[in-house]
Amino acid sequence: MKTELIIRSNSSDIDFALLKNGKLTELNKETTDNKFSVGDIFLAKVGKLLPGLNASFVNVGYPKDGFLHYHDLGAQVQSLNKFIKKVSTGRYKEFTLKNFRLEENINKDGSINNVLKSGQNLLVQIVKEPISTKGPRLSSELSIAGRYLVLVPFSNRISVSQRIEDAKEKDRLKRLAKSIRPKGFGIILRTVAKGKKVAELDRDLQNSMNRWKGMCARIANTNTPTKILSELNRASSILRDVMNDSFTNIVTNDQSLKLEIQAYLQEIYPEMKKIVRLHRSKIPIFEKYGIERQIKTSFGKTVSMSRGAYLVIEHTEALHVIDVNSGNRSNRSGSQEETALEVNLIASAEIARQLQLRDMGGIIVVDFIDMHNSDHRNKLYQHLKTQMSFDRTKHKILPPSRFGLVQITRQRVRPELSIKTKEPNPNKNGEVEAPIVMIDKIEAELERIISNPKNKKIELNLHPFIASYLTKGLPSIRFRWYLQYKKWITIIPRDAYFYLQYKFKVRK
Repeated sequence: MKTELIIRSNSSDIDFALLKNGKLTELNKETTDNKFSVGDIFLAKVGKLLPGLNASFVNVGYPKDGFLHYHDLGAQVQSLNKFIKKVSTGRYKEFTLKNFRLEENINKDGSINNVLKSGQNLLVQIVKEPISTKGPRLSSELSIAGRYLVLVPFSNRISVSQRIEDAKEKDRLKRLAKSIRPKGFGIILRTVAKGKKVAELDRDLQNSMNRWKGMCARIANTNTPTKILSELNRASSILRDVMNDSFTNIVTNDQSLKLEIQAYLQEIYPEMKKIVRLHRSKIPIFEKYGIERQIKTSFGKTVSMSRGAYLVIEHTEALHVIDVNSGNRSNRSGSQEETALEVNLIASAEIARQLQLRDMGGIIVVDFIDMHNSDHRNKLYQHLKTQMSFDRTKHKILPPSRFGLVQITRQRVRPELSIKTKEPNPNKNGEVEAPIVMIDKIEAELERIISNPKNKKIELNLHPFIASYLTKGLPSIRFRWYLQYKKWITIIPRDAYFYLQYKFKVRK
């Protein structure tokens, strides 16, 4: 698999596009005014206690107070409170916790009134960014993520990512972690730690320990609320989480960002430093790599797939609904059941991409095409799980129900990415899909028509503006079709057609 990271920088924000084999799978935006990112740690002030919810509001500086539930306090919150009091005086400098005496764990069924007091200072971490009218979701069970491991203060637990299934490798990693674990800290080994040597793990551990010490040094004489530890910028966090040998290209249009990425790769993946390049073409970077086109065709209500099949994605207040449609797709399989299975398998791959691309969270219900064969339903379920295994966000998939519905839950930690794909309608009031979206639909339908060998002559009727778009230039889109399908498509401009209206005429 060929993986590329394309980074577009401008004065106000930075866009990150992750491509796998040329296909857009992740799109992230980092804005300069986003002060509440997942992973940020704040010295905050406890606000109103909510005994009925066993939770508390916490002031982190956002217009809406953050929400902290009792179960997110962490078992060692009493040790955390004691540590904050000591460090706040400015006289306590032992940040390594070597000689720090831990308090007893709080009762997992206890009350927040017995642990927190309104007005006290508390270290909290953002686990869910502000969404809609809600403030951030918080936790006081702190963690500092590195490349290979996560450092957990006030803990002695060692655990390994569930994605590492090899029992021998898990035992090896646990032994290595135990040999380097500092007193007073727990360690969680990440998936990318698989196969790594103790020296690499220890170097990553020391980097996280230095971040922890730097954070603790900022606590003394600090007013609340104040951010005292920032998560890595999006470029570094993406590289930290997904960097592997499949990366072939990292391109940015910003010289300073290029140097920053190279410096970070020097720490975590020195041999990959050479793949970072500066974009010098006059063509905008997202245009050059076909990202703008993919954005236009991937974020609409309707998403086209191969051979005329498509998805319809609807959003409600409570959940997301995805409907799978075969369109006018010809039945080349032996039966309707086989066709349904083929379309559903194609759709499952696109659905996995859409969830990751749009960062859709919460409850997602997918209405696949009905299949009566139990083996086919199980095959679809296993295929969907495989496609979703590449998604780093926590999720759970239930088997198809008796009605053919598949339910997915996906962790929501930041607002869903929503991009407007419609443009003003030049023929009348209102909006229509952008022309590039229509071209994508035309190509999907053309692929279906050409797949039928009985179709000898194909004629495409459409608005003169769109006809010119397809036929002008060298090579034109029509000529590209000819090279791909070995069949010439006759294009007829029709003045009577609306801007985005088209129709295929086929002669057998």
